Amino acid sequence: MTLRSHWFGWRCGAYLLVLAGLTWAVIHRLTQPLWDEPEIVVEMGGTYENLLRNSSAPFSPEIRDRIWFGIPMTDARLRFVDPQFGFTTPAARFFTVNFDDYVISGIRMSPQVEPLLIDDALNVVLDLQDQWREKGWVAKGLRNNPTIADTPEWREWLRKGILSGRSYWLAGDKYQAMLILGRFEDYRNPAEERYLITLALAKPWTPFDEIEDMYDEPSHFPAPQPK
Repeated sequence: MTLRSHWFGWRCGAYLLVLAGLTWAVIHRLTQPLWDEPEIVVEMGGTYENLLRNSSAPFSPEIRDRIWFGIPMTDARLRFVDPQFGFTTPAARFFTVNFDDYVISGIRMSPQVEPLLIDDALNVVLDLQDQWREKGWVAKGLRNNPTIADTPEWREWLRKGILSGRSYWLAGDKYQAMLILGRFEDYRNPAEERYLITLALAKPWTPFDEIEDMYDEPSHFPAPQPK
């Protein structure tokens, strides 16, 4: 074998190895959500170290302060851990976890990676509400903020883009969730109606028993849903 042919064979082999590596990376990237969707595993009252150990998505470094927040370093879904009240969300791009002295105290996120069309947004919201009902969460504040439903009245209410849909949920005396769905002006899709979902979760912060009697009639156009 001549030096020229040996050099050509070595370069060809190297190119093939690089091509194989790039092909594997592309296939892995395209199919990763099918078998290994990144997730952040959160237990209220858990520690930063537990979050890192149990999550499959990378998370931002800790901050040396009493009250701070961290974020996933990639799009990731939430798996909220509780023996009774646990639930999961779709992948999120905006996702913050609040810490108080390295202990998890709250979550604020948008369970989506981009503004959604109304059908997709309602699917996410209704799935979350169904999970909560099945796990024993109770909708609260219904006089003023009925649970969100897929009805013509709700769609028209949201389409106006003036006010958002908002529902509150309690998991016993352990957690409170606030779910918001509202019209969003997406500059990438200016001709489409897009919607943004916001989910906040922490220890109960609203005294529903004290404020329920302050309202005689619902302020939302859609009728309140049954508890």
